[in-house]
Amino acid sequence: MQFWEKEQIVKRLSKQINMNRHIIGVAAGSGLTAKYAEEGGADFILSLSSGFFRQKGLSSLAAYLPFTNSNQTVMDLGMKEILPRTQNIPVLFGLMATDPSINLETFIKKIKENRFAGVNNYSTIGLINGKYREALEEQGISYQQEVDSIHLASKMGLFTVAFVFNERQAMKMLHAGADVICVHFGLTSGGKLGAKQIQSLQSAKKLADDIFQAVDEIKPNVIKMVYGGPVNKPVDVQFIYDGSRINGYIGGSVFERIPAEQVVLQVTESFKQTNDAIYEELIQKILRGFRTSEDYIDFITEYIGLHYKDNIELNEIAEILHISRPYISTLFKKHVGVSFTDYLIDFRLNRALEILKEKKLPLAMVAELVGYPNYAQFSKIFKRRKGMAPSEYVKTYLKTN
Repeated sequence: MQFWEKEQIVKRLSKQINMNRHIIGVAAGSGLTAKYAEEGGADFILSLSSGFFRQKGLSSLAAYLPFTNSNQTVMDLGMKEILPRTQNIPVLFGLMATDPSINLETFIKKIKENRFAGVNNYSTIGLINGKYREALEEQGISYQQEVDSIHLASKMGLFTVAFVFNERQAMKMLHAGADVICVHFGLTSGGKLGAKQIQSLQSAKKLADDIFQAVDEIKPNVIKMVYGGPVNKPVDVQFIYDGSRINGYIGGSVFERIPAEQVVLQVTESFKQTNDAIYEELIQKILRGFRTSEDYIDFITEYIGLHYKDNIELNEIAEILHISRPYISTLFKKHVGVSFTDYLIDFRLNRALEILKEKKLPLAMVAELVGYPNYAQFSKIFKRRKGMAPSEYVKTYLKTN
């Protein structure tokens, strides 16, 4: 079992960021998940109490109820399953810093002695609000204890990932020495056990952008990641990445609960019918995706990602999906938070900015590369969205950054 130094992990992750590669963290609830997440290229593993409950068929929210001692659960899970199954990847301990039965400094020393590479503040009080949150804080159970835990862990040389929910918390975690500031969007949506009341991708992206803009004013080189909420598929992550400061993504349910729910359910049904033809049809269905309302949205966003250079019409997509244009238009806005047209414009402009940052190309060529053969149209849309013409943007922004 490898012993990880904090500086070693930061250097390893920074190297990937400098190579324009995004960082991936996986919150694993079993040794099996940890093993194959490492093989799949994950950069670090988090041992969290929610993972333990996900493997029992419960929502991640179970980590917030008095079923078990969270810290002891994580210690057992990490030492008995996750650490033995990982070879060349750091494992972080999900520390419930508000646990009244521990001395924080003593317990963090124990975490380090047991060869965990770092600490993450979870279960976090940041997911709790309202009168319950007020009652907890009246008893001295507060987010500040999580800030203190990150500070202590950092001082002891452990790698630290801080879940934050607003700018104020992000500033506190920065000053505490956090190596990663991760904006937590709430419980992950999707699947049978996922959260139902979630914010849109657009509002989640804005929250992250606002927080990371403030972070960059203090410590621009800190690693910036996002977690949970409506971000539960690769295309969602790409939407969050586009035109943002974000360096990576952490997920739990998306890597083990949602795939397990879908595949185990469907494969079991196919064996029940003991028909090879039905089984083959099922496998094709899994490969194509499942026909829920979310799957329609996934298809559209993936289609835009592949064909944004072309002339894309929502009517054409509606025909492909064999559903009405008004229905898919309403569905798209409900799930994504913006209209199809606005999403397409934002996607194209973000790609244009990426191209401009990477290559010195004529603006007319850049416009054509992102689906605007008419440069005047591109310039007009760009100016309306960015507040200045493309040429002015290049002179005032790109050449000074």
